Amino acid sequence: MKTFIKNARFFWAGGDAEVQENVSILVDGSQIVAVGDASKLAAQAQGARTIDASELIIIPGLVNTHHHFYQTMTRNFPKVQDAKLFTWLVRLYPLWARITPDDFGRATEIATLELLMSGCTTAVDHSYLVPDGQSDLYFKQVEAARRTGMRFHLCRGSMSRSKKDGGLPPDSVVQTEDVIMKQTDDLVSKVHEAQRGGMTRIIVAPCSPFSVTKELMVEAKKYADKKGLKVHTHLAETKDEEEFCIKEFGVRPFKLMEDLGWMDGNSFYAHCVHMSPEEVIEMGKAQGGVAHCPTSNMRLASGIAPIVEMLKANVPVSLAVDGSASNDCSNMMLEVRNCMLLQRVLKTADCMTARDALKVATLGGAKVLGRDDIGLLQPSFEADIVGFRLDSLRQAGSATDPLAALVFCAVDTVDFSMVHGETLIEKGKFTRFSKEQLNEIITKHNERSREIYFKA
Repeated sequence: MKTFIKNARFFWAGGDAEVQENVSILVDGSQIVAVGDASKLAAQAQGARTIDASELIIIPGLVNTHHHFYQTMTRNFPKVQDAKLFTWLVRLYPLWARITPDDFGRATEIATLELLMSGCTTAVDHSYLVPDGQSDLYFKQVEAARRTGMRFHLCRGSMSRSKKDGGLPPDSVVQTEDVIMKQTDDLVSKVHEAQRGGMTRIIVAPCSPFSVTKELMVEAKKYADKKGLKVHTHLAETKDEEEFCIKEFGVRPFKLMEDLGWMDGNSFYAHCVHMSPEEVIEMGKAQGGVAHCPTSNMRLASGIAPIVEMLKANVPVSLAVDGSASNDCSNMMLEVRNCMLLQRVLKTADCMTARDALKVATLGGAKVLGRDDIGLLQPSFEADIVGFRLDSLRQAGSATDPLAALVFCAVDTVDFSMVHGETLIEKGKFTRFSKEQLNEIITKHNERSREIYFKA
């Protein structure tokens, strides 16, 4: 089926492209087949469904490279509103242990719908908890993402080192290394779509240096390299983690990743806040990727990642919202704004532009995930496209630079969203879900959240 997105008032193809006016996009199936003047595309667009984009600015869909969907069940809990990371984790682990596979499915629905409404079209979920060994939760997540239409990179996360072994998590949410690797292989064989345009992909993702063994990290990397999969973990998020690694392993977190064979272009890491200038340069040489989580880093007082320095060192940098209990929302456009502003706090007003931040959130995410089919709006790329109206109250007076206005004026809700060639949001409303269905999903989610908190 063809779709003709006609006469976009403004159009940004992504990357280093300039903003253009009155541009049309022809989509056939899941791919963009042509971009240009409507009159010149008219013959090719015969029989296509037409979408009037004359009141929109069209840009590539945003790519969220690190999230914890299940945490939408535990947002804003009073006991962790003012806690730093390790305290935050210790207080939440017992509550997360109560989450069921069905809850993981519900949380995936909530998180992906929220992300879609904020301009995200591809999302990575680092799902590392397996309460009571219920690994079917991963299949529940895949089903939920398919219901909402999100392009989904699911991290088969893991924790193998519980509190009794010197880690942080309780026994009820960890698994043995043999079980982890066997179940990871089963998940990959059943749902991973390696082909160009694939909608569901699996990433191998041990949780962190303080919740898994070194042996699991090594085994996971070997398996991923053999299967052609990406690997992911948390790295250098806090000073506490740095102190833990030095005490436990005798090296800083970055050196630990090098020693374990992880520091290469097939790996990417969440946070990377506490990196030395030398480590940033080495990371650029190795091409290890970064999922930058500015809001979460502010929320947990983790620090400010050296993103400007990373970009100068050619480190692949992407953007992420992080977990919904450390953000506490899943809004990618707000994340773009915070990315830009947070870098300016310690540096200069011109150290990062609005376009720099948008590029990190689009093409940057595609590169970190090893994809050459998303992040740009051009022929042969996937039709992952979002559009924003230009007439909102918060945009009044900003028309001189409509692309930068999305960031500076905190425009955080799309009017149009297309993923894999399917329109998922049109005129600000979901196409797959009615208002009544959304209300029901939200109500059930709130009920389960209260149960988890008050029955713990």
